[in-house]
Amino acid sequence: MARRRGWNGHPPTDDAEATERIVTAATELMEQTQATISLADVAQSLGVIRQTVYRYFPTADALMSTAALRTVDALIAQLADRARGITDPADAVVEIIVGAVTLVPRNSQMRVLLAGPQAGVHSTAVLSAGSIAFGHTMIAALDVDWPAHGYADADVDELAEYLLRVLHSFLVAPAPDRTPEELRRFLARWVAPAIKP
Repeated sequence: MARRRGWNGHPPTDDAEATERIVTAATELMEQTQATISLADVAQSLGVIRQTVYRYFPTADALMSTAALRTVDALIAQLADRARGITDPADAVVEIIVGAVTLVPRNSQMRVLLAGPQAGVHSTAVLSAGSIAFGHTMIAALDVDWPAHGYADADVDELAEYLLRVLHSFLVAPAPDRTPEELRRFLARWVAPAIKP
């Protein structure tokens, strides 16, 4: 009887279902609030105690990163479309940074993944395994022949980290009143040289 009081009276059948329900609840809360959520918020929405959520996700960052990854494919497709046909590594990276700076603030889950749970507060979320995987996939989706430009897999991994750090800085401290074209020129001058083969 006590078991049925948790999970709003409908306990999961296994750990996989529990994890899925926790991530779904977190995703819904992030969409509703457009803000950072806590494990306590998720636990309350599921009708369980915090320790139940901790069993599957040790930190709020870990949970929010997992929830954010659900939106990765759609965002990567949008960014790849913006850079379609650009084969120069530096130009392509500049274009996806401009795109991400435009699109990510509209997506609460991705904002948490790339900017961290609180704007202006340091977070390791930007370099989580999920974030690095996102960065690598985003780079691989570009119309750039990375090996032909001298980039080995390890180089692409490092580029993913560099790109995430740049995106993080722009999301935490947005460029003051820059139009996309002004941002593109800024990045072409200061970021593009680091991407040259």
